Amino acid sequence: MSLALDPAAQDLLFREARTANTFTDEPVTDEQVQAIYDLVKFGPTAFNQSPLRVVLVRSPEGRERLVRHMAEGNRPKTATAPLVAILAADNEFHEELPALMPHFPQAKDVIFSERLVRESAAGLNAALQAAYFIIGIRAAGLAAGPMTGYDAAGLQKEFLDQDHTPLMVVNIGKPGEDAWFPRAPRLSYDEVITTV
Repeated sequence: MSLALDPAAQDLLFREARTANTFTDEPVTDEQVQAIYDLVKFGPTAFNQSPLRVVLVRSPEGRERLVRHMAEGNRPKTATAPLVAILAADNEFHEELPALMPHFPQAKDVIFSERLVRESAAGLNAALQAAYFIIGIRAAGLAAGPMTGYDAAGLQKEFLDQDHTPLMVVNIGKPGEDAWFPRAPRLSYDEVITTV
């Protein structure tokens, strides 16, 4: 059985998707980021909670502040990527639920009144949205370099607040010279899928 998605799009979004480690100096525009968001915002989340928040780091000063919180091996690529996005989970996402769930506005208080419940839901659903975001970057013809090698507490203090938990840092741009490590193996269908 074939997929409905065109094979070239399958390749662009998945088969050729790899973590970029170098980038050209071609800028990533606000219009490109807007187009990415306008596409991926439609990806589903539980209760339409949409907890992902994105901090775009463009300025030299912001870049310097960010790089010092990155793991040593991630610093050079973060320092030179045309655009860097900090993806975070908003643990107070429930404040937006009356607008996002007009058919069930009481979900804000009935289901998500407790902070621990919100943190769990925000982490899972923002991670889901982060995956959508990375696929959106690919759909825009750009490369993504998602990383979790950073000082999370430092990053949170520097760019976020106690209501926002950092999930990952994503370098964004056109791939540069020697951008890719060799393709690593993947698990087979039978290693992953179990039917009961």
